[in-house]
Amino acid sequence: MKLMFKNLEFPKLLQNILNLSLILLSIVLCFLLTKEILHFIEFVIYSDGTDFHSFLEKILIFFLYFEFISMIVKYFKENYHFPLRYFLYIGITAMIRLIMVNHENPTNTLIYALVILTLIIGYYIINRTPRERP
Repeated sequence: MKLMFKNLEFPKLLQNILNLSLILLSIVLCFLLTKEILHFIEFVIYSDGTDFHSFLEKILIFFLYFEFISMIVKYFKENYHFPLRYFLYIGITAMIRLIMVNHENPTNTLIYALVILTLIIGYYIINRTPRERP
């Protein structure tokens, strides 16, 4: 009987470690998100507006931080479960960022676009599949 109690304690311990780690990660991401906002303000005030490529890259990084924070919030709201949809959102956003930043090679851009298409098809399949399975 005591062994069964220990087996129930271990998953709870791991769940608590995971929750604490995600809370710490969200604090770090909030700090980095705030840092990016300060970079935006600095760019608007002190820049002459010619380095638009760098500004666009910082905007996309800002949204990646925002998506990860929202995914952690969704994890706690969904009863300790990461919805697959959010991983697809982050993947699509990351691939779009990659295309915007590295678009010199047309073959790579085509491959990135096919990856985005695959992620969108996967998202469509997830939305068409019923949530409750028999």
